[in-house]
Amino acid sequence: AIITRTRTICNADLLEGSSVKVIATATIGFDHIDTQWVESHGIVWRNAPGCNSWSVKQYMASVLCTLARKHGLDLSKMTLGVVGVGNVGSKVARAASALGMKVLLNDPPRARKEGSEGFVSLDEIIRCCDIITVHVPLNKEGEDKTVHLFDEARIASLRPDQILCNSSRGQVVDNKALKKALKEGRLKGGVLDVWEGEPDLDRELISLLDITTAHIAGYSADGKANGTIASVHTVSEILGLPLTDWKPSSMPLPEQSLEFSVDAAGKSCQQAVSEAVLHTYEVEQDSLRLREHPELFETLRGDYQIRREMSAFTVRLKGGTADMEKALRELDFNVVKD
Repeated sequence: AIITRTRTICNADLLEGSSVKVIATATIGFDHIDTQWVESHGIVWRNAPGCNSWSVKQYMASVLCTLARKHGLDLSKMTLGVVGVGNVGSKVARAASALGMKVLLNDPPRARKEGSEGFVSLDEIIRCCDIITVHVPLNKEGEDKTVHLFDEARIASLRPDQILCNSSRGQVVDNKALKKALKEGRLKGGVLDVWEGEPDLDRELISLLDITTAHIAGYSADGKANGTIASVHTVSEILGLPLTDWKPSSMPLPEQSLEFSVDAAGKSCQQAVSEAVLHTYEVEQDSLRLREHPELFETLRGDYQIRREMSAFTVRLKGGTADMEKALRELDFNVVKD
């Protein structure tokens, strides 16, 4: 068996002549697996769909709160466009709604399967949204090809008051075109967690972005545990091992307290909720680490901090409104009303 994350390329070069029967990747993505080759050679492969979706929800909540502070944005007056509404995108949409944003959804495969109601075109996302966030798989061909989904032409169609975020796969956004748009002031800002050519990053692009991180959006301890559980269960099932109910006996503790207070007196809903979100995770710290040492991309991933998801935290809300309590619960917090 092979249990892996995304850096091991599982193809003929690795597997020809081996006795491997199963590949389990503890990740949502599986473009590092040559699925056609492994299937044709009788090797079972499985990914872990949704395993880190709550982690990316936390990441994007922190991104939105950080952008709001940096640019002085009132999120309740803004629209977020979510491109790709699977396990991750659907949770990001809920997080944005909890932060008071209007949300538009784009997902052509789901629209074809479920009907167009509730979905809009990518052109409408670009026309109507203040912030656009991308959560699609990497499809290299076909009707739903996503390589350079945001190519030079599409990025050129964005307005100077818009912000583009990508935490899906690096090749989904044309990095050269994004850099050109930012340099020329044709885009308000950008957020990248994933990059073309990683781990070798474009230093100039880094300097132009609002937030830059080292492919860690899904790197919460909880997300990693979920991926590990799915992988162990897969291997156990295929190889007949007695570990089909296995799970970690405990979870590590982060630096910050898992129980904390938010004094909401005199604060808006956005201010109170942002304070809670940023207590659990300040994306700006990860951004600063990559800005200072882009050459340490792989190290920043491999030695990543212990980050617990919002569901691990209990907020004592002092003087808060019903809307604040509702928003915190929708973001997965445990809430105690003081």
